[in-house]
Amino acid sequence: MGKKKDLEKQSFAVIGLGKFGSSVAMELAAAGAQVLAIDRDEERVSDIADHVTYAVRADVCDGKVMASLGISNMDAVIVAITGSLDASIMASIMAKEAGVPLVIAKAKEDMHAKILRKTGADRVIIPERESGLRVAHNLLAGNFLEFVELSQKIRMVEVQVKPEWAGKTLRELKLRNKYQINVIAIKESINSEALIDIDPDKKLTPKMSLWVVADKNKMDRLL
Repeated sequence: MGKKKDLEKQSFAVIGLGKFGSSVAMELAAAGAQVLAIDRDEERVSDIADHVTYAVRADVCDGKVMASLGISNMDAVIVAITGSLDASIMASIMAKEAGVPLVIAKAKEDMHAKILRKTGADRVIIPERESGLRVAHNLLAGNFLEFVELSQKIRMVEVQVKPEWAGKTLRELKLRNKYQINVIAIKESINSEALIDIDPDKKLTPKMSLWVVADKNKMDRLL
């Protein structure tokens, strides 16, 4: 039916309910997603209980407890622990071993981030550089590779070239007319630099992505 229904089918677990983790959990829940919030601190769990689907006090270093919480059924797990390096690493490892397709881990600093990547985290966040709200918005953005909220009405996203766009040029596609979006940059591949000098007659490939700006109410058309 709409994006709301799709979100209600998505399940996220947020482990660690400090300021960062709580903001991620509450933003995801407010958008309609199923959210399991986990922390060792009973007060933090109590504070967020009314805002998420489930809130549980648990020791994330206990593999049996984590398995009993159904982590393997989650679409993504956000490990927002920085107070204990061991707990952060263990939670990330257990989430990946449980088969979670996307594990996002919060790091305290660059060395912590390096360790988390080595242990299998799919994405590492350093909060001083990226807010909990932005992490939540990126998760909610679905097929968008990156997501930036420029204002309450305008968003900028990176979107992969759709299969039906491949082999065609931007001039042929007329995306502004069809989707009411403005293409502001193009990337040859996911790891390449974004180029603002766009050739409208260059054929697109499936490896390319586009940075576009549009009214947030028009974004569903790109999914």
